[in-house]
Amino acid sequence: QVQLVESGGGLVQAGGSLRLSCVASGPIFNATRMGWYRQFGGPPRELVAMITSGDVANYPASVKGRFTISRENAKNTVWLQMNNLKPEDTGVYYCTIDFFGTIPDWGQGTQVTVSS
Repeated sequence: QVQLVESGGGLVQAGGSLRLSCVASGPIFNATRMGWYRQFGGPPRELVAMITSGDVANYPASVKGRFTISRENAKNTVWLQMNNLKPEDTGVYYCTIDFFGTIPDWGQGTQVTVSS
Protein backbone atom coordinates (compact mmCIF):
# COMPACT_ATOMS: atom_id res chain seq x y z
CA GLN A 1 0.00 0.00 0.00
CA VAL A 2 1.19 3.48 -0.90
CA GLN A 3 0.26 6.69 0.88
CA LEU A 4 -0.47 9.65 -1.37
CA VAL A 5 -0.34 13.29 -0.30
CA GLU A 6 -1.85 15.95 -2.54
CA SER A 7 -1.06 19.65 -2.40
CA GLY A 8 -1.40 22.79 -4.48
CA GLY A 9 -5.10 23.42 -4.25
CA GLY A 10 -6.55 26.80 -3.42
CA LEU A 11 -8.81 29.62 -4.50
CA VAL A 12 -8.30 31.07 -7.96
CA GLN A 13 -10.26 33.29 -10.29
CA ALA A 14 -11.68 31.97 -13.51
CA GLY A 15 -9.01 31.91 -16.19
CA GLY A 16 -6.26 31.33 -13.67
CA SER A 17 -3.96 28.36 -13.16
CA LEU A 18 -3.03 25.92 -10.44
CA ARG A 19 -0.53 23.09 -10.26
CA LEU A 20 -1.41 20.15 -8.09
CA SER A 21 1.20 17.74 -6.76
CA CYS A 22 0.83 14.20 -5.49
CA VAL A 23 3.74 12.65 -3.66
CA ALA A 24 3.76 8.93 -3.03
CA SER A 25 5.38 7.30 0.01
CA GLY A 26 7.01 4.67 -2.17
CA PRO A 27 8.19 3.98 -5.72
CA ILE A 28 5.79 4.68 -8.54
CA PHE A 29 7.88 3.46 -11.46
CA ASN A 30 5.95 0.17 -11.51
CA ALA A 31 2.51 1.74 -11.17
CA THR A 32 0.12 0.70 -13.91
CA ARG A 33 -1.58 4.07 -13.82
CA MET A 34 -1.66 7.26 -11.82
CA GLY A 35 -4.40 9.78 -12.07
CA TRP A 36 -6.52 12.58 -10.74
CA TYR A 37 -10.22 12.56 -9.99
CA ARG A 38 -12.41 15.30 -8.65
CA GLN A 39 -15.60 15.37 -6.63
CA PHE A 40 -18.03 18.20 -6.09
CA GLY A 41 -20.52 17.53 -3.33
CA GLY A 42 -21.36 13.83 -3.21
CA PRO A 43 -20.11 10.94 -5.32
CA PRO A 44 -19.29 9.87 -7.92
CA ARG A 45 -15.80 11.07 -8.52
CA GLU A 46 -15.07 12.28 -12.02
CA LEU A 47 -11.92 11.30 -13.86
CA VAL A 48 -9.83 14.37 -14.66
CA ALA A 49 -6.61 12.89 -15.99
CA MET A 50 -4.80 9.57 -16.13
CA ILE A 51 -1.26 8.63 -17.10
CA THR A 52 -0.07 5.12 -17.75
CA SER A 53 3.23 3.43 -17.07
CA GLY A 54 4.11 4.21 -20.67
CA ASP A 55 3.41 7.91 -20.12
CA VAL A 56 0.26 7.85 -22.20
CA ALA A 57 -2.14 10.48 -20.90
CA ASN A 58 -5.91 10.52 -21.16
CA TYR A 59 -8.36 13.32 -20.41
CA PRO A 60 -12.10 13.76 -20.59
CA ALA A 61 -13.42 16.31 -23.03
CA SER A 62 -14.25 18.71 -20.19
CA VAL A 63 -10.57 19.37 -19.41
CA LYS A 64 -8.73 18.37 -22.58
CA GLY A 65 -6.49 21.16 -23.78
CA ARG A 66 -6.52 22.86 -20.39
CA PHE A 67 -5.13 20.22 -18.01
CA THR A 68 -1.84 18.34 -18.28
CA ILE A 69 -0.79 15.38 -16.20
CA SER A 70 2.85 14.39 -15.80
CA ARG A 71 4.88 12.10 -13.60
CA GLU A 72 8.45 11.91 -12.38
CA ASN A 73 9.33 8.46 -11.09
CA ALA A 74 12.56 9.61 -9.47
CA LYS A 75 10.56 11.93 -7.21
CA ASN A 76 7.60 9.56 -6.74
CA THR A 77 5.44 12.44 -7.87
CA VAL A 78 2.65 13.14 -10.31
CA TRP A 79 1.49 16.64 -11.18
CA LEU A 80 -1.63 18.13 -12.63
CA GLN A 81 -1.19 21.46 -14.37
CA MET A 82 -4.54 23.20 -14.69
CA ASN A 83 -4.87 26.24 -16.93
CA ASN A 84 -7.79 28.43 -17.91
CA LEU A 85 -9.73 27.25 -14.90
CA LYS A 86 -13.51 27.52 -14.89
CA PRO A 87 -15.99 27.65 -11.99
CA GLU A 88 -17.16 24.16 -12.93
CA ASP A 89 -13.65 22.88 -12.16
CA THR A 90 -14.35 23.50 -8.48
CA GLY A 91 -14.12 20.42 -6.30
CA VAL A 92 -11.89 18.23 -4.19
CA TYR A 93 -9.13 16.73 -6.30
CA TYR A 94 -7.91 13.26 -5.42
CA CYS A 95 -4.77 11.48 -6.56
CA THR A 96 -4.87 7.76 -7.19
CA ILE A 97 -2.32 5.08 -8.00
CA ASP A 98 -2.96 1.68 -9.43
CA PHE A 99 -0.59 -1.29 -9.34
CA PHE A 100 -1.38 -4.41 -11.29
CA GLY A 101 -3.43 -6.84 -9.25
CA THR A 102 -4.07 -4.52 -6.29
CA ILE A 103 -6.80 -2.18 -5.14
CA PRO A 104 -6.03 1.42 -6.09
CA ASP A 105 -4.78 3.75 -3.35
CA TRP A 106 -6.18 7.25 -2.88
CA GLY A 107 -4.99 10.44 -1.30
CA GLN A 108 -7.09 12.57 1.04
CA GLY A 109 -7.70 15.27 -1.55
CA THR A 110 -7.00 18.93 -2.04
CA GLN A 111 -9.67 21.59 -2.48
CA VAL A 112 -9.79 23.65 -5.67
CA THR A 113 -12.19 26.58 -5.80
CA VAL A 114 -12.60 28.66 -8.93
CA SER A 115 -14.49 31.91 -8.57
CA SER A 116 -16.30 33.58 -11.43
